Amino acid sequence: MEEEVKPIRQQQKRLNPTILDVVKKEVTKLLAASIIYPISDSQWVSPVQVVPKKSGMIVIKNQQDELVPTRIQNSWRVYIDYRRLNQETRKDHFPFPFIDQVLEKLSGKSHYCFLDGFSGYMKIYIAPED
Repeated sequence: MEEEVKPIRQQQKRLNPTILDVVKKEVTKLLAASIIYPISDSQWVSPVQVVPKKSGMIVIKNQQDELVPTRIQNSWRVYIDYRRLNQETRKDHFPFPFIDQVLEKLSGKSHYCFLDGFSGYMKIYIAPED
């Protein structure tokens, strides 16, 4: 954290019943997987956000009988809005390597490894004192 930062407690916006049910199911799933755990109180509070997850496209005909590509939305993405917290967090100035440098180091190798990080960001443990 930056020096002398006061804790930020943001209000949760009202969620409609459908979205609230989505959040409850996601929280239940994360609790069951031990990815999150309940706490009694926190000095830092950020709001939950829910947005539609775009999962594909279909082509439909409009009123003029034209084919129009349309996105399908059949699930939701639940996340915490950490923008205010991020404003107060000390920035890490470690530069990412350029892609051409990474590819140069990989060229000519006989073995490669691909790691799927779909939910990997939830598996980075943070010490309670941090």
